[in-house]
Amino acid sequence: MFGRRKDDVFLRLQKLLEPFGITKYYTDGWGAYERHLDAEQHHVGKENTQKIESKHINLRTRIKRLVRRTICFSKMERMHDLVIGLFINRYEFGRAI
Repeated sequence: MFGRRKDDVFLRLQKLLEPFGITKYYTDGWGAYERHLDAEQHHVGKENTQKIESKHINLRTRIKRLVRRTICFSKMERMHDLVIGLFINRYEFGRAI
């Protein structure tokens, strides 16, 4: 989900995640999480985020369009979705399209 750190952006993200049946959220201490998540579902801290942060750094390193100061940066959300989807298909599932 692209957007500023605002409650409505988090609620849109939460709605997108609903079909996956997520029961635990490991986050930083941003207030929207506390306002919109049950206390038993929410854990503040970094001890369980190393794996996902590693994936994010790989995305930013390998997909230069995610770094705004490049010539290939696009403001179209659809282009970001397509490029990230192709990257995930290639490097996570071994499917080159």
